[in-house]
Amino acid sequence: MYSKGDNLKSVRKIACLSLAGVAIMPFASCEKAQEEKPMNILYIMCDDHSYQTISAYDCRYINTPNIDRIAADGVRFTNSFVANSISGPSRACMLTGKHSSANGFTDNKSSFDGSQQTYPKLLQAHGYETAVIGKWHLTSEPTGFNHWDILIGQGDYYNPVFIRNGERVQREGYATNVTTDLALDWLENGRSADKPFCLLLHHKAPHRTWMPDTCDFDLFSDTEFELPVTFYDNYEGRIAAKTQHMSISKDMDLVYDLKLADKDSLIHSRPDLERAGRMMYSRMNPEQKRAWDAHYDRVIAEFKKQNPTGEELDKWKFRQYMRDYLRVIASVDRNIGRVLDYLEAEGLMDNTLIVYTSDQGFYMGEHGWFDKRFMYEESFRTPLLMRLPGGVKGDIPQLVQNIDYAPTILEAAGIEIPEDIHGVSLLPLLKGDEWNSGRKGLYYHYYEFPDEHSVRPHFGVRTERYKLIRICDVAEDADRKLEGSWELFDLETDPMELNNIYGQDGYEELTDSLRKILLELQVKYGEEQYSNM
Repeated sequence: MYSKGDNLKSVRKIACLSLAGVAIMPFASCEKAQEEKPMNILYIMCDDHSYQTISAYDCRYINTPNIDRIAADGVRFTNSFVANSISGPSRACMLTGKHSSANGFTDNKSSFDGSQQTYPKLLQAHGYETAVIGKWHLTSEPTGFNHWDILIGQGDYYNPVFIRNGERVQREGYATNVTTDLALDWLENGRSADKPFCLLLHHKAPHRTWMPDTCDFDLFSDTEFELPVTFYDNYEGRIAAKTQHMSISKDMDLVYDLKLADKDSLIHSRPDLERAGRMMYSRMNPEQKRAWDAHYDRVIAEFKKQNPTGEELDKWKFRQYMRDYLRVIASVDRNIGRVLDYLEAEGLMDNTLIVYTSDQGFYMGEHGWFDKRFMYEESFRTPLLMRLPGGVKGDIPQLVQNIDYAPTILEAAGIEIPEDIHGVSLLPLLKGDEWNSGRKGLYYHYYEFPDEHSVRPHFGVRTERYKLIRICDVAEDADRKLEGSWELFDLETDPMELNNIYGQDGYEELTDSLRKILLELQVKYGEEQYSNM
């Protein structure tokens, strides 16, 4: 499935061509069947899965035939974004259909208030059987679910510990496989066949530290990756970009991130990360360790022999990062294929809304970075694929956001959407009907500071062409002689967001109009206290 070299490039090219230029075409109507039986919901979400590494979006790096099946049989949203690009807050936005300040989970140091309204609770109240399996990452225990089997915190790739309806259970195996096994078991044996279901299947992968399954170690071993053209971005005119700590060159750890935990302990890195990197190995069983050693001992030996420095070290880090990340994606795609095959075999495809997304985007070396958080496109933008029985096929270009998932699922289930939800149902788009969101732009707000990546708090608005960002003041600015600032980008002429045109002559009217839209959105979403910053 995942061939190398020229064969892989050919497969990617075919995958891209098969999706390019697909017009939105309606399926045969299934409205009568839907009236007779409520729509099932399968919501699949990965953690930190970049749209750049899904071949339905981008053919440069990997072929993802199973994820692409959802796009080929349904729709691909080409302008899908999040409200707050960090794991826990993004999940809270998805569950509630509300921006972070309204749902109370603004950063990963928060705790989700499980007593509040969520779409699984509303489904449950209307006769749905609900389950969440995999990564939860909201601190508090899940509510609104008949069954939950969740990873603790970030979870571990190997032999992870789950909490199953309140009871801790350690399971042998690789997290992506184990999570899929649990989901399939619930679909087959754990639910009531006479009730509609909503399953939230949340994978840990491909979250840092990108530890592949043992069967995938050899994938991409001969693949070279060119540095993105913005890898050596100098961040001119962008204060927050200058002060971050998520650089592949400076901040990606040799032991923790890149698996160089040598047996003779000659390779050292940041002490806390080195300890964590070496502890990850201790979680494995003997068979897993043998497979790991057979692969990474060769990588370590190669690194020691080359002893790269400067730009050569940057290239080595980027290449190793990409190889491990893509290996993890290969496992994700394979396991999604298992779930889709099960639905087909059980005759569930004709009555199940399937959603595939990530909790946010991710940097694959753009601007020299890994991780997310910024309102720049690579982390703000997120993949979103949906397959609605009786719906349309093709691309959907409208601006949508992860606060829209909850109302979409509720409407698909025939449930009235509460008035306090911020999002707008996407169901008309899935059916090929007219859709008017009433939006002039999308609102974004990132709150978390400080943390290990030191991305400064900021908020902003994105329209179809422009993006206006306000970088907030922080206490550390006094020592660094920095102040809050504004950034303005024309995404049509500057898609890589390198040229901050805020304050330049000729953009006064545009700036005023965007600041007006930003204020309107802040008032609408209850964040007017930030309007005078």
